[in-house]
Amino acid sequence: MVTLPPPHAQRRTSFWKYLLLGPLLGLLFGFGILAWFLHAATQGVWDRVATVVSGRPLHIDTTQPTVVSRIQRLARLETVTYTMDKVVEGDREGRVLPEFLTGDKILLTVHGEAIAGIDLHQLTPADVQVSGSSVHLHLPAAQIFTVTLDDEKTRVYSRYTGILVPADPNLESEVRAKAEQDLRQSALAAGILNTAHQNACSTVTTMLLGLGFHQVDCS
Repeated sequence: MVTLPPPHAQRRTSFWKYLLLGPLLGLLFGFGILAWFLHAATQGVWDRVATVVSGRPLHIDTTQPTVVSRIQRLARLETVTYTMDKVVEGDREGRVLPEFLTGDKILLTVHGEAIAGIDLHQLTPADVQVSGSSVHLHLPAAQIFTVTLDDEKTRVYSRYTGILVPADPNLESEVRAKAEQDLRQSALAAGILNTAHQNACSTVTTMLLGLGFHQVDCS
């Protein structure tokens, strides 16, 4: 014969069971709602609310001195490279005797590049105007930083020296210097400075938009 506990004992057991399970289920439900809210908020329009709730407020300093400092950190901003491949000729001709006796001629196949950009160290506070979420900046003038010949790809194509004279040891270096001048002039004629300025504006604009500005005017 099985003896059942009195009805009042069963009621007490059920009471304590619900009393313990209720808060536990409430906590689990609350944590679930909070986790869902934070995930959804950080993915959409509620990101600011989620930031406050999560205790990690985001502050970006967009004051004028800070903007100037951030831009100047880019230092010498190289924004465009112009390359050139050509054959350059140099010679020395005798004043009296014909070339085959006293001439000296060299042909170089030249490969070089000119790199241009903007030296942002020259940026001054007067060049940056901040108004709320908008910023206007005037960049320093673009300039050609370097003009160099690639020694591995620049070589003597041909050399002819008259039978009465020795080869001039300085002729090749003079022709190389002339090739660098030609490269600089070709790059300028191709608009390398305008391209450098445009590319620099694009780079700086992207950086400033990342800082939180809504409108960037670069000139």
